[in-house]
Order: sequence, then structure tokens, then C-alpha cells
Amino acid sequence: MAEVSSIFELRYGDNAPGFELPDAWKKNHSLKDVAGASGTVVVFLCNHCPFVIHLAKQLGVLAKEAAGVGVKTVAINSNDLEKYPQDGPEPMKDFAKESGWDFPYLLDRTQMTAKSYGAACTPDFFLFDGEGRLAYAGQFDDSRPGRGSATGDDLRAAIGKMLGGEVPKKGIPSSGCNIKWKPGSEPRYFG
Repeated sequence: MAEVSSIFELRYGDNAPGFELPDAWKKNHSLKDVAGASGTVVVFLCNHCPFVIHLAKQLGVLAKEAAGVGVKTVAINSNDLEKYPQDGPEPMKDFAKESGWDFPYLLDRTQMTAKSYGAACTPDFFLFDGEGRLAYAGQFDDSRPGRGSATGDDLRAAIGKMLGGEVPKKGIPSSGCNIKWKPGSEPRYFG
């Protein structure tokens, strides 16, 4: 398992790139549909990545807590489904249920949404304030598979600071498996 760190294309204060993507049940969701009144967590992930599996249940817990203060969560799977069918719609349904997620889990088949956010790895976290401006991009916490239990401390602290009117400090880049790009469509920041 190769560990990759995200390379942010968005700058703090930039607006969240819009999207309209289907979930595993083929229902479309736009950024406007999934955004929270106080903020939105956009996380790029997939079903099979050990880094995602490591924190999946704790992400469900944190998302429920955040929703209670008006910060909604949306997950986006941008992997190449032809080469990684285990990340397809049916496994997505099962993975979300097993992980206790009650937030939308969307498919980015064109991979254009991942590119517009500058997402590089799974998981890759982006927090936007209630106005849709980037407030934090970074890791969930400093745990890794085989090293500590997932807590979500970094993301949780960023949400708290954002809600308190403070600008969260620049985050430590996310680490995980690289997004599985379709051959020839790797973004310029990849590699």
C-alpha cells in the first residue's frame, strides 16, 4: 500500500467547486443540496482503501456530531470503477451502511470533481464554511492503519474553530492511497 499525500489546488477562502453527482441508488445530488447552513465537509474516499477503512466508522460518528451544529458531510468516490469494481455502486451501499454513514456517498465517474478540488488521495478532506469558502484542507487525524485509533481530532478541531469565527490553521495534508485515475486522465498535480 503506497501512501500518498494530497496536494491542495484550492486556496483557503476559495469557493467550493460545484458538482452534480449520483449516489449508488442513481439519485443526483448537487453541492447546494448537500451543503450545511454552517459548513460542509467534502471527503474523497472509496471502499477498498485501508486508510478509509481505518477511519470509516469514526467518520460516521463525526459526521453525526457535525450535522448537529449545521455542518453537513458528503463523500465522493472518484476511483476508476473499471479497474476497481470493488468501489462500485453496490459495494458503496454496503460500505456506507456498515460504516454507519447517513450522509450522501456520491460517484464521480468522470473524475472531474476530484480534479476541481485538487483531491489526490483517499481519504482527502475539505471543510467549507457556511458561505462555501474553504476553511480547512487536511487530515482527519494523525492515526494511520496499524498506528493508533481514528479520532477525527484534526477535522473536529477545524470545525470547532470555524464555527467559533476563527480561521483554522493550515492542515497537515491527508495521507492515503492515491485516487485511482483512469489511464491518461491523471491531473497535472499527480505524479
